[in-house]
Amino acid sequence: MDSSALTERYLSVRKTIPANVTLVAVSKFHPVEAIQTLYNAGQRVFGENRVQELVEKKPQLPDDIQWHCIGTLQTNKVKYIAPFVALIHSIDSLKLLAEVDKQAKKNNRVIECLLEVYIAQEETKHGLSFTEAEEILAQQGRFTNVKIVGLMGMATNTDNKEQVRAEFRNLATFYKRMEEVYDLGFKFLSMGMSGDYQVAIQEGSNMIRVGSSIFGNRG
Repeated sequence: MDSSALTERYLSVRKTIPANVTLVAVSKFHPVEAIQTLYNAGQRVFGENRVQELVEKKPQLPDDIQWHCIGTLQTNKVKYIAPFVALIHSIDSLKLLAEVDKQAKKNNRVIECLLEVYIAQEETKHGLSFTEAEEILAQQGRFTNVKIVGLMGMATNTDNKEQVRAEFRNLATFYKRMEEVYDLGFKFLSMGMSGDYQVAIQEGSNMIRVGSSIFGNRG
């Protein structure tokens, strides 16, 4: 691992991000040494897709790292991350939200979550429809130990920037409407990855998930 090249890539990405946008460095499949290098360069928020990897890496790294779970989360895995996870990006059912609430309660915590909304025209991506997301928001009051603090969405993986822009814009419009209707104290609209985060920021994203532009291609 070339730590100086990694630091350089990280700092060049940082320069392109406004101060009000949170950068989640997506560290899946990358070693703890690489995460430590970014930590030393000032990064504190890291996103992992797999629970097992998240649980293995956490004890090997500084305590003040904010760990985000950004991948598909199975209900039976929630208990492993409930003691420490800072934000779950991928709530895609009421059942999953209820399980996070249950495990958060056991750990005497309130866990912040984002609802994952399906905005892409792509079968590999998934999430809630706008209607399903609104149904969950309407029931948020049932839970004491989870707080829905925003929405997450992934655009279609395409070179058609206007399509990507339209998908992000749809989610941003929905976000604003839900914020007004339910007054839940939304904080984060998580949109944008390595290939499209600049468009996402232009359309209102204030949290981006960047992996390959920082770490290079996965091993």
